Amino acid sequence: MTRQATSPIVVLGSGYTGLVLHRMGASQGRTIHATSRNPLENLAVIPSGQCLQFDLEQPLTWEHIPPGADLIWCFPATPLEQVQAFARTLDAPARRMVVLGSTSAYDAPSQSTEYPPPWIDESAQIDLTKPRVQGEEYLREHHGAIVLRVAGIYGPGRNPLDWIRSGRVSPSRKYVNLIHVDDLAAICLLALEKGKPGEAYNVSDGTPRTWNEIYTTAQQRWGVPTAAVKENSSTGKRISTAKLRTELGYVVKYPDLHEALALIESSDKV
Repeated sequence: MTRQATSPIVVLGSGYTGLVLHRMGASQGRTIHATSRNPLENLAVIPSGQCLQFDLEQPLTWEHIPPGADLIWCFPATPLEQVQAFARTLDAPARRMVVLGSTSAYDAPSQSTEYPPPWIDESAQIDLTKPRVQGEEYLREHHGAIVLRVAGIYGPGRNPLDWIRSGRVSPSRKYVNLIHVDDLAAICLLALEKGKPGEAYNVSDGTPRTWNEIYTTAQQRWGVPTAAVKENSSTGKRISTAKLRTELGYVVKYPDLHEALALIESSDKV
């Protein structure tokens, strides 16, 4: 059932993605609040009436969350004890919750040497030894959170071409999955309305690419200098977004990484 977009939204943790979420939600006419441990310092670009102080490790700040507000949890859900304590104060199931996880949840040890690597959907094994995965799963199983397992986030100010220029990444056969921050923010808002409580959804642009492929285009199109190829035995992952597309009906705004990079490059030069 689609939830009516009337409840206020609180973005827990307003960093790179959270600020885009706030802007997008506000542009849709939603009542949306941003949170930070230090809102005066970190949320200066947001009207003061839409800013809340929130720190998972400071229970007194939990009282700042408006009753009945939907939540979009943007920071790693750790430590588990604090996650559990905070969640018990929420008036669920009256409110809905979207939790941003990571596709690194699927980094459980594998003996497979298959290449290209097999597609990974939401039924794949996750690594429950990771603290953030434990927190996400607790919220999903006990509080009906909708968990988004998010690929690498990029966008203005977070440009993969800069990762290449700085040597942060190098050419390799490793597959990488990416999602533009505008798509991620739109998916978060859509998940609040249409997502099924207690479900997980993979989030990427749906087209895994190797760093070799991205490097080749970076050199040909933007003249990014050739970097030394480093030995990398990792195959990476190929993340399936079939569930996101079929159950939520989301159509990616930036399906073409290279065209999105061109827009970022041009905007960075303005």
